[in-house]
Amino acid sequence: MSRVGKQILTIPDGVEVKINDGMLTVKGKLGELSRAIKDDVILTISDGKLTSEPRRNDKSSKALWGTYMSLIKSMISGVQTEVTKKLIVEGVGFKWDVKGDILNMSLGFSHPVTMKIPSALKVEAVKSELTIRGIDKELVTLFAMQVKKLKKPEPYKGKGIRYEGEVIRRKEGKKSA
Repeated sequence: MSRVGKQILTIPDGVEVKINDGMLTVKGKLGELSRAIKDDVILTISDGKLTSEPRRNDKSSKALWGTYMSLIKSMISGVQTEVTKKLIVEGVGFKWDVKGDILNMSLGFSHPVTMKIPSALKVEAVKSELTIRGIDKELVTLFAMQVKKLKKPEPYKGKGIRYEGEVIRRKEGKKSA
């Protein structure tokens, strides 16, 4: 049984949740998010509470049961408060800047690296810190992961891109004889 799926989500004041023809829409003060919902899960809204249960007793329905409840919980919190991810770049000559909807990065390669910023996100670059904000937790996390993937932190000097608060385990270098 899914512990996440069994939970009853309380819909806060100022947030509106609707289910129409397989589309779930969550509307709040910061914006609106929509997601297609398969019919493997039955969602019911009553008295400001959202509950769910699997339609069938098979593996795929049970897997989607908890997943959908977790996604809906993220959508509800996203339309109330913005989701923020911070990335830090470490290394000599490693830097980034934002120009319009393009993120320009210098990561020690022979060429500059550019990425298009999705329109739903707000990205700020200040010195070695990159702040990614938006109401869609999935989109914010995905974009942060794609940026981090360009230059993973290496274990000897710690150079690369990492999340704020992430600890990189350092390895000991070669010892001289």
